[in-house]
Amino acid sequence: MTFLLGPRAPGSSPRRVPGQARWLPWAALVVVYVVWGSTYLAIRVGVETIPPLLLAAIRYLAAGAVLYPLAIRLGGAVARRDDRPGRRQWLAAAVIGTLLLSIGNGGVSYAEQTVPSGLAALLVATVPLWMVGADRLVNAQPIGRLAGVALVVGLAGVAILAGPTDSGAGISGQLVLLVAAASWGLGSVLSGRVALPARPLVGSAMQMLAGGTVLALAAAVRGEFAQLHLDQVSTASLMALLYLIGPGSLLALSAYVVALQRLPTSTVATYAYVNPVVAVALGALLLNESISGRTLLGAGVVLGAVILTVTARNRKVVR
Repeated sequence: MTFLLGPRAPGSSPRRVPGQARWLPWAALVVVYVVWGSTYLAIRVGVETIPPLLLAAIRYLAAGAVLYPLAIRLGGAVARRDDRPGRRQWLAAAVIGTLLLSIGNGGVSYAEQTVPSGLAALLVATVPLWMVGADRLVNAQPIGRLAGVALVVGLAGVAILAGPTDSGAGISGQLVLLVAAASWGLGSVLSGRVALPARPLVGSAMQMLAGGTVLALAAAVRGEFAQLHLDQVSTASLMALLYLIGPGSLLALSAYVVALQRLPTSTVATYAYVNPVVAVALGALLLNESISGRTLLGAGVVLGAVILTVTARNRKVVR
C-alpha cells in the first residue's frame, strides 16, 4: 500500500551514489514492489483470528516504537537541534496519521475480513485518482486534460470491479476500501501543508504512533479487545502480524526512502501500479482467490487510469 512519504521537492535531483552501490536503490525499489504488494495478503491472513482494527493498531504502535528512537537520532547534530518535534509537529502527525493509517489502513484491515486481498489492492490502487480530487479541493490545483481522462477511466474501472463477487465480497466492504483510498489520498495531499518534521523517517514514526493510538481507541470502542482471545490466535495470523510490523512497515519504509532519494520520482511512483499486480498474484497463488474475467478487465482499466494519473502529475512537476 502507498505509504507516508511524498515525492522530492520539484526540481530536485536524485542523489548520486558510488558505482559499486548503484544496484542498491534498484534493489530497494524491488523490495517496495514485493513487500508492500504482499501486505494485502498478510492483512487478509491476520484478520482471520485477530480483530482488524486491533491488528492495525498493534502493527503501527510496535513499528513506531521501534522506528522513532532510531529516526530521532539520525541527521546529524544540526538536524537534531533544528528539527526537534514539538506540539505542532505532533498535532500534524496526528492529523496525517489518522487519515493515512487509522482510516486508510484501518479501513483496509476491516474490509479484508470479507474482501479478497487482490480485489482490495485494486480498489486501493485508486489512491492517485483521489489525490487529484484532493489536490483540487485543498490546493485549488486545476485538473488537467490527462488527469481528467484518468479520473473518468478510473471511475469506469471501479464500476467494473464493484458489486458482489464469486468470493462473496459484498458492496459494503468495497465501499469501505474506497473511503480508505480517498482518506489516504487526502492525507497524502495535506501532508505537504502541515508542520511535519523535515526528516521523513521521524515524521513517519510519529504518524505510526499517532495513527496506531487512534486505531487502538477505535478498537476499544468496537469491543475488539474483548474479542481477542490469545489462545485462539492462529500461528498464521501471528506470523502475518510480525511480517506487517517488520518487513511490511520497517523494512519497506526504509527501502522506499532509499529509492526515493536516489531514483527519479517517476520511477519510484511505479510502485502504485506494481503493488496491486503483486497482491493479486499472491492472493491467487497462496489463498486460492479466484480471478474472474471481470476482475482482470477492471484491473486493467484501473491500472491504466493510475498510469495516466502518475504521468500527468510527473508532467506537472517537470513544468
